[in-house]
Amino acid sequence: MKKNIYLFSISSHPDAISINSLDVKLLKPDIDFSLYDYLIITSKQTSLALEQYNKNDYIDKKALCVSVKSAEAFEELGGKVLNVGDGYGDELSSIIKKYPKSTKWLYLRAKVIANEFVKEAKEDSYNIDEVIVYESGCSKEILKTKVEDESILIFTSPSSVECFLKNNEISHKNKVIVIGKTTVKALPKNTQYYISEDRTIDSCIELSKNI
Repeated sequence: MKKNIYLFSISSHPDAISINSLDVKLLKPDIDFSLYDYLIITSKQTSLALEQYNKNDYIDKKALCVSVKSAEAFEELGGKVLNVGDGYGDELSSIIKKYPKSTKWLYLRAKVIANEFVKEAKEDSYNIDEVIVYESGCSKEILKTKVEDESILIFTSPSSVECFLKNNEISHKNKVIVIGKTTVKALPKNTQYYISEDRTIDSCIELSKNI
């Protein structure tokens, strides 16, 4: 019997029952982009937030992006990418440390973050300012969702796991796929899971068809 595939993400996929996991609220704090050499971008939502600003104020600032997807979103605005990480924030601190400590970075971030790479870099005296440009909360859709036993559950972020678990449990009959090791940390202890080869939804969907 074909199993239902549930995708818990802010993105959708035609081969899955797509459940929006988060409602995102964009913020627009005052930012003097001229003070910085480079931007740090770790999500597509950051680029959405940047659309609220005068493009001429930031478009000449290259961005260090956490993943290919976040880089693509910035490039769609017309921005140029300085470097791209492997999808995990952990790697960004090592990239930052390749530049002089006098380099001025601006991390455009969510209110709640799952990685502390900036803290690590700051502790080594790297010059990074942080500005919150969006916040997110569990969507009504994920809070109301009930999944069938023996379904395949795909989680694309720690928050998607946390929001799902507010009104659900992960059954031992469910197959669980996560998009990366940061998301693994949000799973309940002893949960059996599969991790996608690449940090993309397509990779998760392909894996779901083979388990």
